[in-house]
Amino acid sequence: MKGKLYIVATPIGNLEDITLRALKTLKEVDVIACEDTRVTRKLLSKYDIEKPLVSYHEHNEQQKARELISLLESGKNIAVVSDSGTPGISDPGYRIVTLASQKGIEVIPVPGPCAAIAALSVSGLPTARFAFFGFLPKSAKKRKEFLESIREYPETLVFYESPNRILETLKDIIEVLGDRNISISRELTKVFEESLKGKASCVLETLRQRQSIKGEITVVVEGKHHEETDLGQEVERELKECREKGLSLKEAVQTVSKELGISKNLVYRKALTVWQKQSRA
Repeated sequence: MKGKLYIVATPIGNLEDITLRALKTLKEVDVIACEDTRVTRKLLSKYDIEKPLVSYHEHNEQQKARELISLLESGKNIAVVSDSGTPGISDPGYRIVTLASQKGIEVIPVPGPCAAIAALSVSGLPTARFAFFGFLPKSAKKRKEFLESIREYPETLVFYESPNRILETLKDIIEVLGDRNISISRELTKVFEESLKGKASCVLETLRQRQSIKGEITVVVEGKHHEETDLGQEVERELKECREKGLSLKEAVQTVSKELGISKNLVYRKALTVWQKQSRA
């Protein structure tokens, strides 16, 4: 008889956030697959749980997934945990779930903490529809390209970012998405937990004044509003008028940006489209 695979959510900071069902599952399985055995051992020690641990992280996930599947097929029950939060959500886990499903092995979720959901719940931004993107690209160029690809999304946007890149990412958000309302949650459930809310420019200015920024960060950004579409149409109309008056692209961008009080970068992107269309006409 095949064993069962349990996907167990663990605390994202405060060890008391683990569920009773998660503790019961961890006590009863035969093996626990985890990212960092030191981190998981700390959690297990707090609740007097002793189980064999298998290291299962992004660098050995493919190989270990096959080994764990063999154990499951031999009848062993296995729990997969990450260092914090829910396995598979920007953490190792999906490969073994996929393999287990293909092999007819039962996969059981044991839900609990997730930084993305926790941050979204306190953001004050719409929660009926949202899109989660994990970590943004590290490269500035790729990050801007990615943000451009989701600029039209009406859903609330959620992603993770490191404290080392958060200032640059906020600048990119303002440049590409505009100065939207955002919420940044840092050190969730820990002693120095903090959520900063407001326009992206205001949050950026607050963080710029700090000597250092610590802790993993969850960024929540409001989606694109219909009013923004209307504004885009207004920008396009103004740019066309400027072109008809004989203004250069640069002059038109400066004029429209000043008249409408919006970012030159946003106007410039629209101007490129207008100029290209007019050139082909």
